[in-house]
Amino acid sequence: MEGTQCPLSHYGYSRDHKSSRTQIEYGLMTDKEGRPISIEVFKGNTADPEAFVQAVSKVRDRFGLKEVAMVGDRVMITKARIEALRNLGQMSWITCSRAPAIRALAEDGAIQLRLFDEMKLEEITHPDCPGERLVVVCRNPSLASELTRKRNELLDGTEEELKKIQDAISRPIRPLSGESQILLRVAKVINRHKMTKHFEYQALRIPSTSNTKHFEYRVTDESLEFSRKTEQISAEEALDGIYAIGTPVPKNQLNTGQVVESYKGLKVVEADFRSLKAIDLDLRPIHHYLENRVRAQVFIGMLASYLLWHLREAWTPLRFVDEEQITPLDPVTPAVASASARAKAATKITKDKKYPVQSLETLLHYLSMLTRNTIMFADGVQVEGLSIPTELQRQAFALIEAPIPIEISAM
Repeated sequence: MEGTQCPLSHYGYSRDHKSSRTQIEYGLMTDKEGRPISIEVFKGNTADPEAFVQAVSKVRDRFGLKEVAMVGDRVMITKARIEALRNLGQMSWITCSRAPAIRALAEDGAIQLRLFDEMKLEEITHPDCPGERLVVVCRNPSLASELTRKRNELLDGTEEELKKIQDAISRPIRPLSGESQILLRVAKVINRHKMTKHFEYQALRIPSTSNTKHFEYRVTDESLEFSRKTEQISAEEALDGIYAIGTPVPKNQLNTGQVVESYKGLKVVEADFRSLKAIDLDLRPIHHYLENRVRAQVFIGMLASYLLWHLREAWTPLRFVDEEQITPLDPVTPAVASASARAKAATKITKDKKYPVQSLETLLHYLSMLTRNTIMFADGVQVEGLSIPTELQRQAFALIEAPIPIEISAM
C-alpha cells in the first residue's frame, strides 16, 4: 500500500520482508481446476488465524455449502485452527504434517520405512492426531532427492565457512582468538546458512539451551574443532520425501488417493496467487485511500486472473504446455511429460509444426503488435489503417473464437 490513510492499510507481518510499508491481506479461492471464483480483502494487521476463520465462514455462507473441507499446510491449518473448524460444525480439513511430526511418527514406529520399498501409500492412525480419520503417508522420490541436495549444499557451505574461521585462528598476523569472539563468528555462520538445527554446541561454558544437531564442535580461546554427525544426518535423509496428510473426512467420501490428490491441488491456487500478485498482473502497489476502491482494485485483479486462466487454456497448443498429459498410476508418482510435449520443448515448434512455441507473456506481447495506425500527410490528408495480422496472430484469435477487427470502427 502507498500511504497510511486507508482504513484497510496497516502495518503487519510482511511476507515480502517490507515491514516499513503498510499493507492489506487478501485471500484467493479457486475451483479444483484453478479458476478464480472468490477473493476476500482483510486489514493489513489481520492475523492468519482470524482471517482463516472468517474466510471459512464466508465460504460456507456465501456459496450455501453444508459441508466444507479446507485444504492447507500446517502453517495455515494449525492445531488451533483445527479446533476453530470443529467449533464451526460440519467443517473438515486436509493438511500436511511438519517435519518434526513425521520424525515423531517414525520414532514411535507408526511409519515403517521398509514398507515404502513395496508401496507408495500407507494409512495409519496415531494418538497425536485425535479426531483425524487417517494419516496418509507417502514417499516422493523427486522431493527426497531435492531435500537431500539442499541439505548437502547447506552442510557443505557451513563447513566451508567454519574452515575459514579455523584459518583465521591459525593465521600468523592478528589471529582470531578468544572463546567468545570465535563463538560469535560461528553463530553468524550458522544463522547465515540457516543451519541452527544441524549443530550441537560442545564449547566450554556454553549453556545447554544452545544444543542443536548435525555438527559437533569444540571451541577454546585458540582453537575450533568440528565434525559432521553422520548418523544424525543419515537418519534425517531416511525421512526425506515422506509426508503425512491428515484428515477427518470419511473414507467413503475420499479414498486414500483422493486425499493426496486434494492436498496436491493446492498448487493451482498457489499458481493463481503468484500470477495475481506479481508475475502476470502485478496487483501491487495500491494507491487508493478509500476502502471500497481498494476492494474494487483487488476484485478487478481477480477478474483479470479469471480471464488469464481461460486464455492459458485456450492457447495451450501455442504454449510450452503438455497437451497430452499422462495420468500417473498413483497420486504420489510425479507426472511424466508426453512424447509430444518433449518434442515441443526440444524443437520450440508447435505440435502441428506451424508456429514457434510461446510463453503467455511473449504471446500477449506479440498480439499487442496488432495496432490501429493514423497516417498524417503534409497536405493535411489523414489515412486510418489496421496492421495486417500474421498467421500466428490469426491462430491465437481463432483459438479463443474471437474475430480480428477488419475495419475501423466509428469513433
